[in-house]
Amino acid sequence: MEDDILLVDENNNPIGAGEKMDVHRRGVLHRAFSILVHNSKKEMLLQRRAAAKYHCPGQWSNACCSHPAPGDHLLLAARRRLKEEMGISIPVKETGVEFIYKVKVGDLTEYEYDHLLYGQFDGEPKINPQEADDWKWMAFADLRKDMKRNPEFYTPWFRLIASQGDNAVEQIPVARLEKYEIKKLAAYSN
Repeated sequence: MEDDILLVDENNNPIGAGEKMDVHRRGVLHRAFSILVHNSKKEMLLQRRAAAKYHCPGQWSNACCSHPAPGDHLLLAARRRLKEEMGISIPVKETGVEFIYKVKVGDLTEYEYDHLLYGQFDGEPKINPQEADDWKWMAFADLRKDMKRNPEFYTPWFRLIASQGDNAVEQIPVARLEKYEIKKLAAYSN
């Protein structure tokens, strides 16, 4: 089914599939990816989630997040989704960072085994208005300062990702994240 997503256990082993909204209503662990896009100035691309999104509408987040379908290759799904959401067609690479987080978002629960991916892009995205209603480039240090002042402006998973690494302007999480134990990040929720 088109809206089916891959259910996994805490070791990222596939255990089935479920319809996306039902999985989020029941709070079942599923595979996801979060893509960080930076430009040659080392600024991060942010998107503001469209007002019609099923959760976290109007919040700023990383360039793209989604779920691979059962049987889908992670990097191919990520590239396809980045093109669909932001109009960007670039190679996407794995950082080696994977983490589990669980957070209540309205009546839904995001319980994801998230793969952190990245890519570089120097240009202007062509956003899909059903997915994002704005975008901007932002230096990582400025992003972290704003997140501390206004955490409610940002998605929970993006706050978790951005909290890693140091605060130097030229650094982005991709360059600084170490492989964390899944259980360490699994404790994160709000």
